[in-house]
Amino acid sequence: MPDDSRELGVELGDLQETLENLEYPIGHDELLEAHGEETVEMSGNTTTLEDLIGPLNEDEYQDYGEVEGAIMNMVGDEAIGRKNYSDRTPPASGEDRQEEGAPDQGGQEGQESF
Repeated sequence: MPDDSRELGVELGDLQETLENLEYPIGHDELLEAHGEETVEMSGNTTTLEDLIGPLNEDEYQDYGEVEGAIMNMVGDEAIGRKNYSDRTPPASGEDRQEEGAPDQGGQEGQESF
């Protein structure tokens, strides 16, 4: 069974259910007062809801989707994992991707490529 509380490298855990079940609309300050200390995990790092969306200073959220959108907009690079990594698509024409771990990079001489 997939874990529906994880999206784009962000783990909401029990906070997702809590936020989904709130009575909306809810004011930004009211949301943070009640749930600001709840934690959000991002690729091994943890932060609070208040630290994450507090700087937005929104008036209110109309539904869970707006709160989730605010969270996803405010997560930094720590939530995306390895930058420029994709095991599905090659670089687009003209795209200059960083070559992480390429066999010919310094310190990589003994590493095999599969």
